[in-house]
Amino acid sequence: MADEPSPYLTATATAYDAVADLYTDLVRDSLDGLPLDRAIVAAFADLVRADGPRPVVEAGCGPGHMTAHLRDLGLDASGVDLSPAFIEIARRDHPGLRFELGSMGALDVRDGSLGGLLSWYSIIHTPPQELPPYLTEFRRVLAPGGHLLIGFFESEGEPVTEFDHRVTAAYRWPIDEMADLLRKEGFTEVARMLREPLEGERFRRGHLLMRAV
Repeated sequence: MADEPSPYLTATATAYDAVADLYTDLVRDSLDGLPLDRAIVAAFADLVRADGPRPVVEAGCGPGHMTAHLRDLGLDASGVDLSPAFIEIARRDHPGLRFELGSMGALDVRDGSLGGLLSWYSIIHTPPQELPPYLTEFRRVLAPGGHLLIGFFESEGEPVTEFDHRVTAAYRWPIDEMADLLRKEGFTEVARMLREPLEGERFRRGHLLMRAV
């Protein structure tokens, strides 16, 4: 597990608490105009369901809209987030789902108990040197053969690059480098999807669908 606490965690939680209502309004229906994003999430859900009725966790769930989407795709989904304001909103907006306050680097989940884990742009604020322990934690909680779907901003031929995210410091990653880190932590690649930025978006989006070995 990642050592707790880390200074950037407090800064990230505080920054999102301050904009939680605005952010929730922004992302609530964000998948509606993103058919490719919906497709890879649907593929993730299909693979998890095919492996049997194990639960799924969204690590860094924000206001819970993606956790609810996983539920609508037939998964036993719950969410974890650092931001108390987000957890309050998620519980209010999705009362039938479980949401817990906590770090995605120290999940309150037994070893090998999950069929799937979704990290939907939740690693973007993690300083690069602090990311590997989080990936180790993702592997710890997944059963062998379980699936991880990770979404992030892709660096488009550049090395890991910090950028001016509207909430707090964030990083763009080369998709090959992210895939290599995940392989070192015990994952094998199933599929990847690179999506060019749409109108109103600044950066290419990277998505990796991985299987725990």
